[in-house]
Order: sequence, then C-alpha cells, then structure tokens
Amino acid sequence: MTPRKRAAQTAEQRYRADVASYVAAGGEETVQRVITAIHGLQRRLGQWYGRQLVDLGLSQGEWAVLSRLATCDQGAALTPTQLAESASIAPSSMTHRLDRMVGRGIVSRTMDPANRTRVLVTLTTEGWDTFSAAIKESDMVESDVLSTLSTAQRAELASLLEQVIAGLDDHVAES
Repeated sequence: MTPRKRAAQTAEQRYRADVASYVAAGGEETVQRVITAIHGLQRRLGQWYGRQLVDLGLSQGEWAVLSRLATCDQGAALTPTQLAESASIAPSSMTHRLDRMVGRGIVSRTMDPANRTRVLVTLTTEGWDTFSAAIKESDMVESDVLSTLSTAQRAELASLLEQVIAGLDDHVAES
C-alpha cells in the first residue's frame, strides 16, 4: 500500500471514529456524518489554501482584504472600516494590514471625493492579478477534489449545501 493510500485510509478511519464518538454522545448518525465530513473538507482545504497563500506571499488577513475587494460590487471601493468589519478585526489592525498591502502595490488608498475625511480602498492591477492567480490555482485543486462527482452530482451538492446555509442563516436571524 502506498503512503498516500495509507494516509487516506487513516483519515477515513479517523472520520469513522469521530462520527462514532459523536453518535455515542447522543448525536444522530446522518447529521454527524454530514457535519464531520464538511468540517474535514473545510480543514483539509484550509491547509491547502494556507500553503497556497504562502506561495503567493500573502497572509490569511491580506487574502481576506483582497478577496473582499475583488468580490464587492464591480470593483467598488470600500472603506477601511468596512474591510475591518468584514474581517472581524479592529480598525487599527486593518490600517496596519492596509499599510503593508499598499507598500506591496496590491491595493491603493484614495480620498473619497464626496467626503474628504473618508479613505477608499481599491484593488490595483497587481492586486487583481494576484487574486486571479490564486483563484486559477485553487480552481485546479477544487476541480480535482470534486472530480469523482458528475456535473449533475456537483450541482445537486451545491444546491443542498446552499439550502443548509440558507436554513442556518434563517436560524441565526431568528436568534
């Protein structure tokens, strides 16, 4: 048996043992299988994404800024406060993060022409190129991860997960 197959077998054994522990503690088996699988996928992808960010010379925090700016309404500018809120950090921490990113040339800060006391942050061309490179690299790995599923299965999985997320959002909104 190859080391990769041995590691996969060990991961599968850990998964089964984790599920069994949650069930023994009173969890419902199908629920625990789904949640444990999602958590395991998130953890493994997170490890890979972390290595990818290091290769791109980005921290997790810088990636949070880059991806938020790249995905906001058609390249709209955001304030440092908006970026801090989306990253769940203090505005002063965001200021330091933006200083580093401006120094690297991946974001720019300008005065808001409508309110000269406010600063606006946007992606530079180099920032967009960095974001694009990360997405292209990630897409290759993510496609490999999902390669065992047909297109229809991928669409069904996406739909099911979207339903779960919407239900969770509804539950949180009611709390």
